[in-house]
Amino acid sequence: MITPTDDGRCAMGLFDRLRGRGRPRPGRGEGDGRRGTLDRGSQRSDLTHLEQFVASRRGVEGYVEPRTAVTETTIVLVAADGEWTRRRIAGPDVARKLSRDLSIPVYDAQVTGYPQRMRDWSSRNKGS
Repeated sequence: MITPTDDGRCAMGLFDRLRGRGRPRPGRGEGDGRRGTLDRGSQRSDLTHLEQFVASRRGVEGYVEPRTAVTETTIVLVAADGEWTRRRIAGPDVARKLSRDLSIPVYDAQVTGYPQRMRDWSSRNKGS
C-alpha cells in the first residue's frame, strides 16, 4: 500500500511495483499501460553479447520469452551444438529485428518450446 510520509511524498510498499503503483521507471511514462518488473531493462551490452554469440557459433536460432512480473522480455539463442545464452531484450519487436539483422530464425518459446539439443548441452555441462 502507498502511504504518504511526513514530507508529502508516498512510500512504496513491498509489492506496489508489481501492482503498478510504484514510481515510473526511467524512460517509461505512467500512463503507458505497462507494469513495472523487478528486473532491469535491456542494455546495449546485452545486444553486443547476442551479436557476438551469433558471430562465433553455427546454426543459431532465437527463442523469445515473454515479459513477466519478475523479468523483462528475454531471448534465448541456441547454437547447433546446443550451447545457449539468454539476455534481456526490449521486446518481441526488437527480437524480430535482431533476428532479421543477424539472419537467424526466431521463435516464440511459449509456442515452440526449446530444442532438445539445448537440454542435452545443459546436462553435459552441469558444473562447468
